[in-house]
Amino acid sequence: MARPWRRAAPEPAEDPAVRPRSALELVDVGHSYGDRVVLRDLSLVLAEHRVGVIGGNGSGKSTFARLLNGLVVPTSGRVLVDGLDTATDLRAVRRRVGFVFQDPDAQIVHPTVAEDVAFGLQNQRVPAAEREQRVAEVLDRYGLSGHADHPAHLLSGGQKQLLAIAGVLVMRPARVVFDEPTTLLDLANRRHVARVVEQLDQDVVMVTHDLDLLTGFDRVLVVEDGRVVADGTPAETVPWYVARMT
Repeated sequence: MARPWRRAAPEPAEDPAVRPRSALELVDVGHSYGDRVVLRDLSLVLAEHRVGVIGGNGSGKSTFARLLNGLVVPTSGRVLVDGLDTATDLRAVRRRVGFVFQDPDAQIVHPTVAEDVAFGLQNQRVPAAEREQRVAEVLDRYGLSGHADHPAHLLSGGQKQLLAIAGVLVMRPARVVFDEPTTLLDLANRRHVARVVEQLDQDVVMVTHDLDLLTGFDRVLVVEDGRVVADGTPAETVPWYVARMT
């Protein structure tokens, strides 16, 4: 069986003067839920446009994803977004990093489609006229304009996932973290979401079991037992991971 490996990567920079201007950084990060250790000894700089994260169930990859916008705060070490610490600068971090959950029902909180997309903008006190314009634009972009006043819970599974994505993108984050966004979708909707991700201008971190989604990504991490055990291009790490799993 192939041995764990990783590509050479720069150490996280402690000096703000030399820190990458636009990057996610994990500095000696560990995380535990009570006595259960789920992540350990992570030091990474993620500055690429598309980064994939793969690994078996229980490997720690979903916790890893949640660290990147402060949904989870590390029990040791630091997570930095453009130099901002998720433990102390959470509001600013959340403006920079959006998060799309595996189950869109966990993300949809308002009764109608348009109200749900507008929710984050209301929290940011975006003026009403601008809010309406941005909501209309993002609904049109994802084919939901005709459903603006429809009950969100009556949408199909694929439409709900698009609504969840729209609710994040209307906030105009610099990055979007996706936690297994296609797991609950059929083939047609998985392909639709893949096209949506491919067309994003934002940087993306994607946790997924759907290895085909990672074609064209810049970098793929393999997480195992709370550690990154492989780190490289999809052509390097995906076959390594498949061979390891089989």
